[in-house]
Amino acid sequence: MLAKRKMRLNELSEKVGISVANLSNLKTGKARAIRFSTLNAICDVLECQPGDILEFQGSTNSHSP
Repeated sequence: MLAKRKMRLNELSEKVGISVANLSNLKTGKARAIRFSTLNAICDVLECQPGDILEFQGSTNSHSP
């Protein structure tokens, strides 16, 4: 989505108010959680929906009933 909007991570960082390091963790999939307010801010700046930037990869933990 960044490439589509011709935006760099530092520009998104400035517009959203989140550190480049935290955005990088989100981008590379290293983050384990994201606040809804952060997701909302990113989507506002990128003019997209959460599904445009998030991908469900399934749980790494096995939860059986």
